[in-house]
Amino acid sequence: MFDELGAKLDGALKKLRQRGVLTEPMIKEGLREVRRVLLEADVNFQVTREFLGRVQERALGEQVLKAVSPGQQIVKIVHDELANLFGDGTPTLAAGAKPTVLLVVGLQGSGKTTSAAKLARRLGRSGETPILAACDLQRPAAIEQLETLGRQIGVPVVAGEFGGDPVAAALVARDKARADGHSHLIVDTAGRLQIDDELMDELGRVRDALEPSEILLVADAMTGQEAVKIAQGFDEALGLTGVIMTKMDGDARGGAALSIRGVVGKPIKFVGVGEGVDDLDAADPQRLAGRILQMGDVVGLVERAQVAIDEEEQAKLQKKVMGEGRFTLEDFLVAMRQVQRMGPLEQILKLIPGASKMKIPAANLDPKRFKHVEAIILSMTPEERQKPKILNASRRARIAKGSGRPVSEVNRLLKQFKEMQGFMKQMRGMMGGMGGLPGMPFGQ
Repeated sequence: MFDELGAKLDGALKKLRQRGVLTEPMIKEGLREVRRVLLEADVNFQVTREFLGRVQERALGEQVLKAVSPGQQIVKIVHDELANLFGDGTPTLAAGAKPTVLLVVGLQGSGKTTSAAKLARRLGRSGETPILAACDLQRPAAIEQLETLGRQIGVPVVAGEFGGDPVAAALVARDKARADGHSHLIVDTAGRLQIDDELMDELGRVRDALEPSEILLVADAMTGQEAVKIAQGFDEALGLTGVIMTKMDGDARGGAALSIRGVVGKPIKFVGVGEGVDDLDAADPQRLAGRILQMGDVVGLVERAQVAIDEEEQAKLQKKVMGEGRFTLEDFLVAMRQVQRMGPLEQILKLIPGASKMKIPAANLDPKRFKHVEAIILSMTPEERQKPKILNASRRARIAKGSGRPVSEVNRLLKQFKEMQGFMKQMRGMMGGMGGLPGMPFGQ
């Protein structure tokens, strides 16, 4: 997310950070470079001008020019103003009479149906009881897709009939939600390849019938400033309350995300960061600004861990490692699978402050590497996983053959595992058995 924009902004601010003293000409020159980076990222011209105006006004104040570290002060100002571009404070979903109705709208291909399911999944994880309504009745595939996603996440789906009246289907879904005591009704509506009067009329009728607490536009970040124009069109016709920005894990330059609130006046409430049902993050302005400036996102890291890590499994592992001082290849496999469930390693590293600047070989971030390590460990006997010291040359050759990996990879894994065992012993000694999470090796 924001990789290219973040790297270029970091380069533009680097000169300012490194100077012990800053003058007005230096600041203006640095901000000209920031302006170029933002425009190249497809940020709206007016939004860029207003943003830089606020940054320059604050940066030229006496408090910054006379500060001990003026460069860092400017980075903080840029961070604060980037956060302001996303909104004021952490966006929340409006509450209403049960069930709270959330109307999900957007063009075809923007990820609308998937986002509706992700939103239901997120609400379900927080203890709510959502239900989904399939009201895109012009495309059989949309109905089938939502029903499939509903089964996957364990959320019921009320589907209208293909070619039927979406308003009638929406009202049936609301009655079902009320009768069964659901907390939220998430309505997946019709989409088109472009905005037209027929679509807006249909969505307007559904809105008037349901009186939703939220009307959320799903916008594709890959479309750049076109997403901003689409948001304007939907807002004028329906009165949006917020935006879900999808495909932020792709090659999007970030301009649409930074422009929508400034142009349309509606906050981004969620961002899609992957294809999985758990890959929907809250669009916290401070955290998004931190990601852009490559400062990491510790809160986001913790949220992913809470979703992915089995607490009972983790407690057993922690007791063995920190309480009993034992760490086997079986334990290593458990820890590795938990990290896998958090998402691609490349994404996880971006959430760790400073990790984006670490020069980790690309091969060590390849998801296939996890599979290779897993194949090697699963090719061992239970005794070998518990006692890796018995792995002589012939055993290692057998494991390599069984896993389809070279002997050199088996040797490297065992070397890394031995180093990790030593690290665990040190941790146990320092923490006095207080506990901690096992780490993951990145290779050599």
